Amino acid sequence: MDLNSDVGESFGNWTFGDDAAVIRSVSSVNVACGFHAGDPTGIRSTCAAAAAAGVTVGAHPGYRDLAGFGRRFLDVAPTELVDDLIYQIGALQALARAAGTGVSYVKPHGALYNTIAHHQGHARAVVEAVRGVDETLPLLVLPHSEIERAARAAGLRTVAEAFADRAYTPAGTLVDRREAGAVLHDTGEVVEHVLRIATEGRIRAVDGSWVDIAAESICVHGDTPGAVRMAAAVHGALTGAGVTIAGFA
Repeated sequence: MDLNSDVGESFGNWTFGDDAAVIRSVSSVNVACGFHAGDPTGIRSTCAAAAAAGVTVGAHPGYRDLAGFGRRFLDVAPTELVDDLIYQIGALQALARAAGTGVSYVKPHGALYNTIAHHQGHARAVVEAVRGVDETLPLLVLPHSEIERAARAAGLRTVAEAFADRAYTPAGTLVDRREAGAVLHDTGEVVEHVLRIATEGRIRAVDGSWVDIAAESICVHGDTPGAVRMAAAVHGALTGAGVTIAGFA
């Protein structure tokens, strides 16, 4: 099982999360590309830290929305979105190369990630951008989503992802962050959540029902309170259950 986390999101004098500590507990990192968060210096240093730890680097591009941290839907034209994504992935490729590593996959960020679960135009824009940069790059996606269908139809490799610290609807989608209980903060609950995903292939939704989820990668967000402790606990629980943690790319 791959463990991934969002990193490189500090910007200027504003610090988000403890990237160095989180990197020690995961096998892949989704590095911000500057449009929702991150600046060149921080992005490059994050890539260097990942390289030193032997952790896989992925691009984490999003909407052009620094003020909203990329968590607001932007009704941008698909052609413009394609160019924005190519720009972001290309920038990360250059900074990663300078830091002694490379970009091995793509995971859209925030509102873009949620939007392409159902929005055909933006899902196809993501596919077009990835194919334009490097069609061998896998895409981390929500299972049974529009982006998964579009990427597979275009011949891209998709990797199904689940979330350690997010609540799920009965339909298998993520509960909107604006709703109470959307983000899980109790480490014990998160660990139980993850073990079910990794060993049983299912997850309990907010209404108590079970949702099947066959994930190859599990995300532990690096910017939530207690993220370092949570990531370490998840890592320990998975290895304790006999699950091997390794990058998919």
